[in-house]
Amino acid sequence: MRLFLLTALTMVAFAANSVLNRLALIDGAMGPAAFAAVRLLSGAVVLVALSAMRGSIQWGGSGRVGGVLSLAVYVLGFSFAYVSLPAGLGALILFGGVQITMFAGAVLAKEDVPITRWIGAVMAFGGLVWLLWPTGGADVSYPIGALALMAGAAVGWGIYSLLGRGARQPLQMTAVNFAWASPIALLVFAILPDGVSGYGIALAIMSGAITSGLGYALWYSVLPGLGATRAAVAQLTVPVIALAGGMVFLGEALTLRFAVSCVLVLGGIAVSLIKPRRPN
Repeated sequence: MRLFLLTALTMVAFAANSVLNRLALIDGAMGPAAFAAVRLLSGAVVLVALSAMRGSIQWGGSGRVGGVLSLAVYVLGFSFAYVSLPAGLGALILFGGVQITMFAGAVLAKEDVPITRWIGAVMAFGGLVWLLWPTGGADVSYPIGALALMAGAAVGWGIYSLLGRGARQPLQMTAVNFAWASPIALLVFAILPDGVSGYGIALAIMSGAITSGLGYALWYSVLPGLGATRAAVAQLTVPVIALAGGMVFLGEALTLRFAVSCVLVLGGIAVSLIKPRRPN
């Protein structure tokens, strides 16, 4: 039950993070490069301070480069992709790509994946596709670059999650990753400077310090108990949670499509958690 509650809290943090990022970019309160830089910097400040209070910080270590680069790819790709992509399509690419990446990682690592988890993953992913699939038959094209950026962000987050499964000190590892990834985002901002506002900075700080920094530290702490494939399925709840938040805070209407999708996604997750019986 503790693992379930912590995982649910993490998914809520991820969904809130998406809302904050979209809100800043859609309203023009912040450019994507500036948002990514402030997000990483604010997360690094809070996490390094918390880690320092617990003792010394190890700035190196095995897998550090991979963690830093995958985090930077995710944060930057996510911010820049949402300049052009609608929220639904972006979420489908992101969390669908994360699921594929983490399942691939589990297969390459020869992790035992029960048939119930495969069935649950297909159900949950199908529910997400049903929820976010465009309707109306309009011929709408999206920039290839934006699609590639979000796909890259999905791979980055999937790799970051895979690397985090073995974290012995999740808070410290997340703090150091944020600290080393910040200069990369600052370099991108120096090359591609864009808009900055007080409102946008506030959203970016909230995203970096709370829903990203603390949320990712919590994610690293629950990953060892989940495993790659179960963690991949769990993350498919994030777009559903984000859309539910839109209904609560933005007054969006509940639709039959949303209700059916929730049943499929949550039902798929329930199926994936079933432990198959071992033969006597």
